[in-house]
Amino acid sequence: MKKKLLSVLLAATMVATLATGCGEAATEETETTAPAATEEKADDAAETTASGEQTVGIAMPTQSLERWNRDGSYLKEQFESKGYAVELTYSDNKIDQQVKDIEGLIADDVDLLVVAAVDGESLSQVLADAKDANIPVISYDRLIMNTDAISYYVSFDNYTVGKLQGEFVIDQLDLKNAGDKTYNIEFTAGDPADNNAGFFFNGAYDALKEYIDAGTLVVPSGQTKFDQVATPQWDTKNAMNRMENILGSNYGDGKTKLDVALCSNDSTALGVTQAIENNYWGDVKDVIITGQDGDVANLANLVDGKQTMTVYKAVANEAVATLDLGVALLNGETPDAGLIGSAGWSFDCAYDTESYDNGTGVIPSYLLVPTVVTKDNLQKELVDTGYYTLDDNGYPQATN
Repeated sequence: MKKKLLSVLLAATMVATLATGCGEAATEETETTAPAATEEKADDAAETTASGEQTVGIAMPTQSLERWNRDGSYLKEQFESKGYAVELTYSDNKIDQQVKDIEGLIADDVDLLVVAAVDGESLSQVLADAKDANIPVISYDRLIMNTDAISYYVSFDNYTVGKLQGEFVIDQLDLKNAGDKTYNIEFTAGDPADNNAGFFFNGAYDALKEYIDAGTLVVPSGQTKFDQVATPQWDTKNAMNRMENILGSNYGDGKTKLDVALCSNDSTALGVTQAIENNYWGDVKDVIITGQDGDVANLANLVDGKQTMTVYKAVANEAVATLDLGVALLNGETPDAGLIGSAGWSFDCAYDTESYDNGTGVIPSYLLVPTVVTKDNLQKELVDTGYYTLDDNGYPQATN
């Protein structure tokens, strides 16, 4: 219960700090109003380090997506609450900037690195430097590839995220009892540079494959491969432009109906929703649109019936898991499955030593379980847990 209370209180506290940024997420690109600077350091970092305390370096990919602001803030709050100094950087989705950020953290003699990569393929050299400096590295949320410097991976079960989206479609359309009925579906996946994007897509596609093979689900665009449906940097405009082209080429006769737009996350879902509203003859509310992350703009669309579901990943819980793992590493321990029991987490988490091979070997992973959120359970899953409040009109807002 202590962990659950900590997570809920942290969610409420940190959402308050993000109130301005989250409010801006309703813009076309779900951007926040975060400062332009790429690096934020704890005010007392130098003083704390000088007194002999340990420092944690946190490298986040960007401030332009709402979720990474939440992750960075939650992680910073968690480690500082335990007395650690924290240096938090954001890299504006630029690989070279993130390399420089991590080089700076290494030069500052941090004792632990927590890294959510801009590009999971591009950090091998700088993390080799971290290994040479005996700095343990936690790969956060996105698996970092082709380096043996990674100590552990903390994320959600990313394949399950996609599987939940696919299973939601199966249930909504009652595909198991479809008979001769057919439905049209289009896929929108994520950033090819994000190792998670393939897991999300494969989880969804594998869940739906038998219905695609049977002809119950039809893909009029013919785009069923990850590289065909991927969206660089998860960009809302890119997702919108691609869907506009698909709609114009395959649904422009005023008769061909789009039944499902399976989107891997909320920023792409926002673009797809805009394309459907602007360039499709039917009603967006008749299209099943999936997402992931629980961005404020998308939750508003959930309330309005424009988006059907989102897979919510409680990043406050991810931060709790990362904190306990990080503390163990800073204490010179070698955590394993026993950490889950000893930490007393109130949320579900699995210890996995088989699934995530980054090219140098399998990385021990702590995988949290995500939650399907719809208009019907939004109150229970997001409001009652303290992550959001509802305004007078019933729209989710950051806590004031």
